[in-house]
Amino acid sequence: MASSLAVCRLNMKARGSLLKFLQKVDTFVHRTIGTNVVAAQEEREGCKSLYAVEAERQEQAERSVLISCHSRTNEKKFLNFLSRHGDINKYFFYESYGMYALVEFTNQESLSSLFEAAAIPSVSHESIVPFKSRLLSLRNLGSMESPNHQVGQQCQLQTSIPINKLIQRLSREESIDQQITSLTDVYQLTEENSRLRFLVCSLLKDIAAAYFPESTIKAFGSSVNGFGKLGCDLDMFLDLDGISEKCAKMPRSGLWLEYQMKQAISERAVTQSILSVIGDCVDQFGPGCVGVQKILNARCPLVRFTHQPSGFQCDLTANNRVAIKSTELLYLYGELDPRVRHLVFTVRCWARAHGITSSIPGAWITNFSLTVMVLFFLQRRSPPIIPTLDNLRDLAGPTDKSVIEGNDCTFVSDFSKIHLQSNTETLEKLLCEFFEFYATFAFNKMSISIRKGKELNKPEMAPLHIQNPFESSLNVSKNVNVTQLDRFVAVCQESSWLLQQKETSTPNEGKAPTPWGLAALLMPSKVAGIKGRKKRRREPASERIKSLLESLKTTN
Repeated sequence: MASSLAVCRLNMKARGSLLKFLQKVDTFVHRTIGTNVVAAQEEREGCKSLYAVEAERQEQAERSVLISCHSRTNEKKFLNFLSRHGDINKYFFYESYGMYALVEFTNQESLSSLFEAAAIPSVSHESIVPFKSRLLSLRNLGSMESPNHQVGQQCQLQTSIPINKLIQRLSREESIDQQITSLTDVYQLTEENSRLRFLVCSLLKDIAAAYFPESTIKAFGSSVNGFGKLGCDLDMFLDLDGISEKCAKMPRSGLWLEYQMKQAISERAVTQSILSVIGDCVDQFGPGCVGVQKILNARCPLVRFTHQPSGFQCDLTANNRVAIKSTELLYLYGELDPRVRHLVFTVRCWARAHGITSSIPGAWITNFSLTVMVLFFLQRRSPPIIPTLDNLRDLAGPTDKSVIEGNDCTFVSDFSKIHLQSNTETLEKLLCEFFEFYATFAFNKMSISIRKGKELNKPEMAPLHIQNPFESSLNVSKNVNVTQLDRFVAVCQESSWLLQQKETSTPNEGKAPTPWGLAALLMPSKVAGIKGRKKRRREPASERIKSLLESLKTTN
């Protein structure tokens, strides 16, 4: 049994490695994206909807447990021990405040068998409240390996690699297209990390079910839209729609199920009350949940905490259905053309390297705003690479209709109905022209709208105006000030210039390759710190770049 499981685990690893190898071979043979348009169309028609992907992940999570292990646990004995309770479908080890293993059984019944065999820890204090969860601790297995055996080498990475190591890796690639593809491979969420995120949602659902049995907790945002970076926060949504749907289907009879329903002044007040209760439960009974904050007076009330066993920073919200539709829309765009995801990952990484974005709230451009800017740029290509939101709405069927708080959130979910025009531009060209596009964009007069796919007159005086895809009266970049926008424009200008230079298009041969192409753009020292347009006028960009290139030649 254990040997077959080990083969299963190796197959899962080999599958990912083989896929990456084939992608590199494909890039080597076909130097342009255009040669793969037909293949991409066929792959797109077989894409699953986000709802189908989420349902599959949730079902996997319901059959999974999280086990705290010793750092030198013997893998073979570990599997033999757990296999007594049923067949194991998938498993992997990772590190976060210790060693953990995520184990997915083939059948739900295996969990019941496992819990029956698990011991409840003895407590010496009578006021401790026990809570049964699927977070277990493995003790007294008697299966420690010798000190020379290092299980750590088998741990799955749950955070992205440092920027300096990324630059070294990109410097060894043969083209900018390969650099962009490699960056995406390194930064995007892995199969294992995605499974772990859905398991954390499932563990939190077990807590919420004590008060709301029909409720579910779903991941949204970067964790599921295809643009999530390893180490990104886990955004969760407490979904109570199952209760409403059940009430609508109940037959007329003389019996009423007595829910405790109290009147509130608004739906927002109801959301605050629900999250307050859930926050207390997570704080008091959630295993591994620390630093719980109830931020109930925010525009979107939420409960924030850290889930130590997974290492995720978690935000739990409720009644945030527009954000759910935005997640579905970004997922759809990312699946339509592989260049969408590659370009978004590259621009986000570039922006973080130059301090254009930040993990701290402030006047910076956010990752969501950057993503919308990339989508808008791709809509403005000739021919367009992706359709506008209005086009997607026109293709929608009756089951796709969605109106949330008076906002039309309707768009097609069936990939087979979407027919794209043939655009064969390479990733290198798209990245260079992205910088050029926004280096000359009329931010002082125009607004960005992916619903229309064209510039609109700004309805307000904010420096940067990006129309919310579903709430058109809202500006998703209202927080951005003039200084930060000027800095973004200036770095776009210099990055565009650098990518067009012949000197940066060929990697150096040697023991330690010199950063070039995209790798050079990710080095903050390659673009001088810019505080505003006035500083740029004092020293022309071309002169600074020439001096930088001369210093590179001298170093080489």
